[in-house]
Amino acid sequence: MRLIIAEKHSVGQAIAQAVGGHAEKHDGYIQVGADLVTWAQGHLVDLAAPDEYKNHDWGKWSLDTLPIDPTPDWQWKVSRDKGADRQYKVVTGLMRRDDIDMLVDACDPDREGEAIFRRIVAHVGVSKPMRRLWVASLEEDAIRDALASMKDETEYQGLADSAMIRAKADWLIGMNASRAYSLVYNARFTVGRVQTPTLAMIVDRDRDITGHVARPYWKVVAPMGGWKLAGERLDKREDAETLLRIVNSDDFTFKILKADRKQQHDAPPRLYDLTGLQKDMSRLHGLTAARTLAALQSLYEKRLATYPRTDSQYITHDDLDTLRGLTEGDRLVTGFIEPSAKPERPRLELTVDDTKVAGHTAILPTMQAGKATLDELGDDERLVLIRVARRMWEAVGDDYVHDVTNVVADIDPAWGERHPTDGTTLDESQTRFASRSDQPVSLGWHAIEHDGPQEEHDNDEAAGNIIPANLVVGVSIAPVSQCGATLSEGKTKPPKPFSEATLLAAMEHASRWVEDKELKAALDDDESHSGGIGTPATRADVIEKLIRTGYVERKGKQLRSTKQGQSLIDVVSPRLKDVALTADMERQLSEVEHNHADPAQVETEFRGLAAGIPADAQGTVRQDHVQTRTRSTESFGDCPRCGKPVIKTGKVFQCSTNRREKQPDGTWKTTEGCGWRAWTTIAGKTVTDSAMRRLLAGQKISLKGFTSRKGGKFDATLLIDKDKGVAFDFGK
Repeated sequence: MRLIIAEKHSVGQAIAQAVGGHAEKHDGYIQVGADLVTWAQGHLVDLAAPDEYKNHDWGKWSLDTLPIDPTPDWQWKVSRDKGADRQYKVVTGLMRRDDIDMLVDACDPDREGEAIFRRIVAHVGVSKPMRRLWVASLEEDAIRDALASMKDETEYQGLADSAMIRAKADWLIGMNASRAYSLVYNARFTVGRVQTPTLAMIVDRDRDITGHVARPYWKVVAPMGGWKLAGERLDKREDAETLLRIVNSDDFTFKILKADRKQQHDAPPRLYDLTGLQKDMSRLHGLTAARTLAALQSLYEKRLATYPRTDSQYITHDDLDTLRGLTEGDRLVTGFIEPSAKPERPRLELTVDDTKVAGHTAILPTMQAGKATLDELGDDERLVLIRVARRMWEAVGDDYVHDVTNVVADIDPAWGERHPTDGTTLDESQTRFASRSDQPVSLGWHAIEHDGPQEEHDNDEAAGNIIPANLVVGVSIAPVSQCGATLSEGKTKPPKPFSEATLLAAMEHASRWVEDKELKAALDDDESHSGGIGTPATRADVIEKLIRTGYVERKGKQLRSTKQGQSLIDVVSPRLKDVALTADMERQLSEVEHNHADPAQVETEFRGLAAGIPADAQGTVRQDHVQTRTRSTESFGDCPRCGKPVIKTGKVFQCSTNRREKQPDGTWKTTEGCGWRAWTTIAGKTVTDSAMRRLLAGQKISLKGFTSRKGGKFDATLLIDKDKGVAFDFGK
């Protein structure tokens, strides 16, 4: 009997339905014929926190305990998320059943999905034959085809190794860096392998904006009758006024030096990978990357879209029949695009490149998507599904055809001969004029969405410019206007703040931020990796975490760094905020995944990086960033777990090292610190500040007026408890 383990309940249900036959629902699993289908709840097994290693003194935050490295005795624990331990017991019980002779890994087909399955198997300690269900669509036919062509789980060892190394590297770097910099600067800093370089990009951009000095410039614009010639930017007003006087002379003429005309054919864009979709949803609809991913994940689980966490923009030849079915008829026309914009003969072959599909194909709608399904979706889901369908039509559409004309002109030499002294203060580079015309001939794929995902051009001087077809090189031509040429004044602009779309692009193409030529070339070689920092699956969460930790804030569509975020970038060592380092680490993880690198060697290199972090933090201390007090001005005593000050935040006494973050589901989770905390009210009785000071000093205190759960009153003695915070002492 096979036990099929999916990553989520909804996916497990889809697999059970595809398997077919009579389905019996049980507590935490489904039996379908001779198969059992169960599911995880995300990561059921996680790496243990430092204070859970009882043979080390890592519960205490001290530079003396750094660097932390549990190798080779890494410890794992069952997740504390609501319901996770219960589902873990279900999965464990099924895996250990004697009648189960095969385990099927049906977790999401990516690095994290592989990690979820492998961790459960290792933690349970079972040894049974294992197969891998690798499916990018939850349509029944796709699942059945994947079940019929499963490979042995050993075929995915590289993927599993990369997942394990990534988890350990993030733990080692995060724990050592966050503790080291927090202790050195008496602050609470969160440092991450991907999030800190991402924050550095935002901080650097914001400082470029703040430090920008606007410089004025002037341009002479000459009307030519339906089109304009614009001069070069001139830094001196007197030069611009001299040129303006020349152009407005009664007998002035331009000499046409260049008149290039060509008809351009712009090929359709490629299908969406996750990052591309997130960028366009941010630009077109203002959706955050996290909202786009959540909507696409929901569409996937509803079997309306293919697997979301992909970095490919192509499909394979094996997928052509599916794409052909999607483009036949009007099922993905009505409600999605204007019928007149549908390509007459979709060019399906443009979307195919087997060499560019390493794991998952590009994002597509499924055969179950249609106008009727749109009416049943939430706003985000509907917008995302429509955009995915539109990109499909764009990708197989006709070229956008447009006529482009570029003209270059200068002061007519004949005019210069007649006026030998006028313009001697200007050199040739200052007297050049240019004009551009761009006229559509056939909209092609642009007809799908006129404000489509093509790049936006600011100050496009080609708009409304129609250059005469008979304009040729060598002719002399005079400006046409009673008003004459005019002087246009402007100022240099600072770089634009990052938006979610532009930050995702920067994370995706990290090689742009790298100066080392060899590393840049390696990152640009995207045969087996995206060349970026983070992965399509994690970039949205990185952005959200920077916001949750208070290092970045949203201002409309902009992402701006806070003083706290800037302070972190000021103190952290250059290598930890260097985009090149984390991008190269991502590349090495990808090489492990594709069996192009030795996992042990890569893991050793990452461990060495983490081991050197505490020394880096103490090596060069920025005294202007050392905080003289904790976030509370008052300490109530030493933490019973780690010895750091205990402070009061709201209705809780807690260790000053603690940091809690609000999760996407609205709950709060302790992400840093030793975790010790005690409520100010116990059984209806308030623990005063003075009482807490005495308790933390090691005293017991007796109080009256506690209220039991049944409403009865009682008196009791309190004492500090290392695990519970404050506990009752009833003697023996």
